[in-house]
Amino acid sequence: MNGLQQYTQALGLRKAKHLLRRASFNYSVEALNQFAELTPEQAFSKLTENQNIEWTEPYDPLPNGSPDGNWTSSSENPNSFSGQGRKRRIVTSWWWYNTINKSSLKAKLTFFLHTSFTVSKDDGAGSSTHFFDHLRLLEYYAFGNLKALAKKITFDNSMLNYLDNTQNNANNPNENYAREFLELFTILKGPQNGNGNYTNYTEHDIQQTAKVFSGIKTKADRSIIDSDTNLPMGRIVINQHDQNDKTFSSAFNYQTITGRNTENGIVDELNEYVEMVFSMDATAISYCRKLYRFFVKSEWDENVENNIITPLAAQLKNDNYNILPTLKTLLTSQHFYDLDDSDSTDEILGSIVKSPLQLISETISFFKLDIPHPTDNSSDFYTFFSFIHNSYLAAAGMNLWGPDSVAGYPAHYQEPDFDRHWFSSNTVLSRYKMIDSLISGRNRVGNNGRIRVELDLPNFIKANMTNPSNATELITELSDYLYSEGIDSDRKDYFVENLLEGFPDYYWTNAWLQYEGTGDDSVVKSRLNALITRMINAPEFQLM
Repeated sequence: MNGLQQYTQALGLRKAKHLLRRASFNYSVEALNQFAELTPEQAFSKLTENQNIEWTEPYDPLPNGSPDGNWTSSSENPNSFSGQGRKRRIVTSWWWYNTINKSSLKAKLTFFLHTSFTVSKDDGAGSSTHFFDHLRLLEYYAFGNLKALAKKITFDNSMLNYLDNTQNNANNPNENYAREFLELFTILKGPQNGNGNYTNYTEHDIQQTAKVFSGIKTKADRSIIDSDTNLPMGRIVINQHDQNDKTFSSAFNYQTITGRNTENGIVDELNEYVEMVFSMDATAISYCRKLYRFFVKSEWDENVENNIITPLAAQLKNDNYNILPTLKTLLTSQHFYDLDDSDSTDEILGSIVKSPLQLISETISFFKLDIPHPTDNSSDFYTFFSFIHNSYLAAAGMNLWGPDSVAGYPAHYQEPDFDRHWFSSNTVLSRYKMIDSLISGRNRVGNNGRIRVELDLPNFIKANMTNPSNATELITELSDYLYSEGIDSDRKDYFVENLLEGFPDYYWTNAWLQYEGTGDDSVVKSRLNALITRMINAPEFQLM
């Protein structure tokens, strides 16, 4: 098996669909057609190009008469602003709006880093401004270095708040962040080999880690700026740092980190500690398993472990944990496109249940939903995003940027179901009512209020489909774009019958031609609404 050998031919539509869904939240006809003509290497290069963001900075239109406006760039203390929960949702909407307006790997990698260094925005992450800084830190390192991020995020104000390291003092240690740093963020446990001890670290190592992290605290007013990222960071309180030497267990070869008593020395302690953790093969393997589960498939066999993940981990470590080279190897590989065995349709393409975020972002970008601009029409934009965040995503089991625990979303870690957690009896109704809400312009998941947007399907079909007057050709083209794999003739007939509603083929042809001639879309809109609802809610569209 040489699955990491690069695939060098043009992608074609089928593989372009696979890549765009796995590597971006934006999914459009134009992007699909463009990427279909590129090789995987060319496509990866395009996905990693610098792209301008649509919305520069979050904006709060409240309170009425004297808006807080661009409060995240204010010199006032972040905690002096009211409505912090609402403001954190505004920051979330800022990230999402920019995400769906560009086909970029950076958005997916930013979210991947969120699943690896988890902070829950409404559960102890601090002020909305600190949460904004946290998102920007993840974005800064999305195309960067995992090891460097592990150092910087230890000084991130949201992380310091969320996992209580701001309360970690030499004379009163708090081990929360130290434990999660090892257990969830970096090296992971490995098999248990004793009471509270694991292959990759021990309870003693957690205690020593907490001592390394002691005295690193939040800086509420954001007055300390990191010289590397140009982002606000926490502070060091020297007399609350454990200044003794820290000696680790056999899991880390009994390495000793010399205690220091200056700010620069304490930073050196942290750097030496992170270098130690990242020098272990298990750390590189843990990140490559996470990358594989996020971008390729939630489960794999020993063959994939030995021939895909292990060499990727060696590359990641040899590249000093720069993430892009390793991810390029994976996303341009024959294995990623399921071409490294005799059956190219049995394993990877269409193997992941879409997250609620992927499902709605893909639907909105594909059908070119006209979203109100967040600054020109902030009232309508926030009404729409409230539907997405508070109704649809919440009911679909995804509190965006706010998982229930530091372990993250169950879809990314909880075996044996993994991504199948997204689709359950508790979440299916919201997923199915999503398209009805976008078509009707009303919140069918929640209060039935207007959501300030409405899909114009006749206009979309007219502008983007090759032969919309032919029912079979229309459904063939739509299904080729919407589904990971082509559908057979029986499945096409099923959708054709739904479009025709029992009438012969010429019924649709005549209706479409009348729409094109007169502009009256009453008939075609009704039929297209029913068809697209059925196609979006089909099992084929729930997978990617």
